[in-house]
Amino acid sequence: MVNDIFAGEYESAFRGRGMEFEEVREYTPGDDIRDIDWNVTARFGHPFVKVFREERELTIMLMVDVSSSGLFGSCKQFKQELAAEIASVLAFAATKNNDKVGLIIFSDNIEKFIPPKKGKNHVWRVIKEVLELNPVSTRTDITGALNYLNKVSRKKAVTFLISDFICDNYEQALRITGKKHDLICVSITDPRELGLPNVGIVELLDAETDEAVLIDTSDSGFRKGYSLLSQKIMRERFELFRSANIDYIDIRTDVPYIDPIMKFFRMREKRL
Repeated sequence: MVNDIFAGEYESAFRGRGMEFEEVREYTPGDDIRDIDWNVTARFGHPFVKVFREERELTIMLMVDVSSSGLFGSCKQFKQELAAEIASVLAFAATKNNDKVGLIIFSDNIEKFIPPKKGKNHVWRVIKEVLELNPVSTRTDITGALNYLNKVSRKKAVTFLISDFICDNYEQALRITGKKHDLICVSITDPRELGLPNVGIVELLDAETDEAVLIDTSDSGFRKGYSLLSQKIMRERFELFRSANIDYIDIRTDVPYIDPIMKFFRMREKRL
């Protein structure tokens, strides 16, 4: 997938940090006269231009939420499994472009931190941790994870925050981190979180708190209220991202993730 679909789009979407001087060569028609090196030109008696190359290397930080709310899915994958797959694809795309890749796995604790490095062996380690780690805690603390990122990553990093964002009071931390890093929020949602079918009385369990509740899904008023509340939460979430000037990718467990990620890459390319 990375080789055939994502590689070129990823490279176009994420540029280097600036231009670095590489060499001086003789002027050829069509060169920008603003690049003429007047000192070398005066020395040799005919024009020379400076050649620059883009400083391509980036640091990519993957932040993956492994709280227990991710252990839910009404389609072929749990949200947590989908998050791990997306993180793996992004890690491969980054290493293919010779970027450094780091990892923060979090619940309401920092479950695992791997400092950014290059190389395929390093990326395999990152992916292994994402797929196999058994978290100690069940709950979520996005604020704590973002604060930790800001401590361990002093330089600006392209940061993918992959979560279902079922968490409170992370707005300020999101805005602060968005100013320091190139933060992209990858929001993962299951269709059952947006609407419920009519299947009678069911017991629901909160995976993070173990709190259980009985609900009557045959009650059309309840189903409508549930749907309206879910839509309100989603609107407020994406409005927060927009108001904080943070890019985001809306991922659903019932829809292939290739299209929204490709759409995001192309949007970034146009903006650069």
